[in-house]
Order: sequence, then structure tokens, then C-alpha cells
Amino acid sequence: MDQNIAIQVRDLNKIYKLYDRPMDRLKEALGLSRKKRYKEHYALRNINMDIRQGETVGIIGTNGSGKSTILKIITGVLNPTSGNVEVNGRISALLELGAGFNMEYNGIENIYLNGTMIGFSKEEIDGKLEGILDFADIGDYVYQPVKTYSSGMFVRLAFAVAINIDPEILIVDEALSVGDVFFQAKCYHKFEEFKKMGKTILFVSHDLSSVSKYCDRVVLLNRGEKLAEGSPKEMIDIYKQVLVGQYAIPDDHEQGTNLLHDEEISASAASAAGVGNKGAEDEKTQQTEMLEYGTKQALITEYYITDDKGMHTTAVLKGSVFSVHMKVEFYEDLPAPIFACSLKNALGVEITGTNSMVEKSFLEPAHAGEVKEAVFTQKMSLQGGEYLVSLGLTGYEGDIFAVYHRLYDVMNITVISDKNTVGYYDMGSQVTVRDA
Repeated sequence: MDQNIAIQVRDLNKIYKLYDRPMDRLKEALGLSRKKRYKEHYALRNINMDIRQGETVGIIGTNGSGKSTILKIITGVLNPTSGNVEVNGRISALLELGAGFNMEYNGIENIYLNGTMIGFSKEEIDGKLEGILDFADIGDYVYQPVKTYSSGMFVRLAFAVAINIDPEILIVDEALSVGDVFFQAKCYHKFEEFKKMGKTILFVSHDLSSVSKYCDRVVLLNRGEKLAEGSPKEMIDIYKQVLVGQYAIPDDHEQGTNLLHDEEISASAASAAGVGNKGAEDEKTQQTEMLEYGTKQALITEYYITDDKGMHTTAVLKGSVFSVHMKVEFYEDLPAPIFACSLKNALGVEITGTNSMVEKSFLEPAHAGEVKEAVFTQKMSLQGGEYLVSLGLTGYEGDIFAVYHRLYDVMNITVISDKNTVGYYDMGSQVTVRDA
């Protein structure tokens, strides 16, 4: 294996045998039946993946897509049915926090137990003990049996042990949201330290903002197969289509979807694709980078931005009022359409958004042949910079969530500011300094 590769996965399969009755399992185990009494379920099918040294790679996918299974195989918790995994470097895995803890031992004893299992000598653990205790910050409870710990104290100690052993490869499975907000902040700070140190990180999370922020590359799994891999933004956009059953699975994948992605855009929608941006040099770029899908029972046919004077624009002054407009043509009766608008930053992190249901501004049916305009008006409080606007028309048909039309990254907004504070938002603070 290339020394620049930290983790190499080749032709990986994990198959589980599903039995209709426990008796069938017993008969097969005892060799009493020649008949095949089980169905094969592929938790993973023909997975190939390379993770390079120093890379932060995310794995995303719906529940049951095989994310945790592949991490357990990489860390040696599970054995594959077939295929090969090679790892170049010492791994610390944040999978099932506290796995391997002895509930009768106290915190100190469990630190040494886990350190020994990982492969450290007593002297090495002695050198790391203070850092682990400081990170866990559970006080004198560390001298009590862990069976007396609250769930919060338990995961704090387990996380502290796992993340303070100075690994070359860190594997994280939905573990950065443990404990209270202060401990979560400490966990993310440690995560960022690992990135700056050039550690290899494999990261599984349903928190798409964290995936966008931290990952260099993302692998998308679906029903045990690798559906795609690429930049965080590209994979998150595809994942959102998969969630609502509107991504066209390539022919070499066995599973299908409820509705294939429709490349054809109505003439009215296509002609409106730059409304309010006439003369803008990046008009074509916006259209080619836009992601569009939906059932097309209704279409967003026009969209644009206006400033506080009602003028069409893509540049908004920080602190001023602006509006996002979307016009929708309805081709079928829809019971309760929801008009939505959201803003992302350049990394694809969703910063803010709302919809007509949340705002209780439109809670009624729409009929075929109608045309409606939704206007989202608000004060611009974002920091100066470039942002992308996404629009959507969705709804519920009974208990089923439906996407009628979505346009991701359909327009850009440039926020012009002469004062940028920390973070995404300016809270409009007034600072007073005086003699005490």
C-alpha cells in the first residue's frame, strides 16, 4: 500500500444472514438442513475507498446505509465477509463511547484498562493521565466506580480517553455531540487541533453543517453501496435528493428511487433563471451550478432579490432590509404547499432559512392554474461576503413529505459591509465602556 494512504478499502462486503425463524438458524448451525433457510442482506457491497494521510473525509448516508458498519470493520470491531482493509497508522475510534469499560472499576482504573487495550505501557498512560482528567473534568468522581456515573459523566470520561491518546488516525461516529454545550465546544476545538496537526480523520455525522465545515472530501453511501464521492457541497446536495427519493441511481447500482432526476426544465423556469440579474457576468455560472429537482407538480418560474427601495439587485447593504421573491405556477391541486427560502455560505453551510409554514403566513391549498408569489422580507444581519440562495416548494400529502420543486444555489447575494464582527451574524451590539 502507498505510504501516502492512511486507509485503503478494496472490494469490501459485509453480508448478514436473515432467518425467518430461530429454529432455522439452529438447524443450519447444527448442519441438520441442506436447504438454504436464510436471506442474504448486504450491509456493505463492493466498497472501494482510499483515505490519504492528513485528509479529513466524511461519510454520510441515510440510516441503514452502512456508515457505522464500515467504521467498525476499519477499526477491527467487525470482520468483513469478503474484501480487504489496510490501515497505516495508530487508530483512535470514537464509535460506541465507553465500550470496554468495566462498570465495577473506577475512572482511573478504566483509563489504564483502556490505555492498555490500545497498546500503551503504564508509563505512557502515566504521561497522558493529567490531560485526560483535565479534558473529562468530572472532579473526584474519577475515583468512584463508573456504574455510579451519570450518562453525561460516563461519555465525558470515555471521550477524553479516546481523544487524548495522540492517534495518527481519528475515527469519529456521531460522537461530537456528547455532554453539555461547554463540553461539545471543547470536543470541536480538539477536533480542529487534530486537523491543524495534519492527522487523518474519518468522520461520520448527520450534522451536515459539521461535514461541510470540517471535511475535505465526502463519501455518500446508500443501502450499503458507495453512491458517489466528491466535495462536501456536491455530496450534501445529492444526499438531500436521496432523502426525498429523487436521485437517479446509476445503472450499475441495483436499488432504484421513487422519482428520477428530471433534467428538463420548463421553458418558463429556464427563461426566468436570471431574473433580476440582467447583465450579471456570472449568470451562466449560476445556472450551470444550480441543482434542480422535484415532482414538477408546480414550478418556481421566477425569482429575484430587491433592496429596500424595491430595486432588483444581488448586492445588499448590511443592516438594510431586502426581499427574496419567488413566483410559482401550479399545474395540479396541492393540499398545503410550503414556500421555503434559505441562505448558505460559500462552504455550503446553511446559515439561515425559513418557510411559509414556520412563519404561519400561508396555510391553505393551491389549485391547478394558479400563480402565486412568495416574498421573504428581512433585515440583512449577516457579515459581509458572498452567500447563496436556495428556494423550494414542498408540502405534506398525508404523512408523506413531498418535494414539488427545489432550486439549490439559484442566486447569489453579496453583502456589503464596513464592519464585520465575529461569526456569521452581527447581533447589533452597543458597547459602552465607562469608569467602574
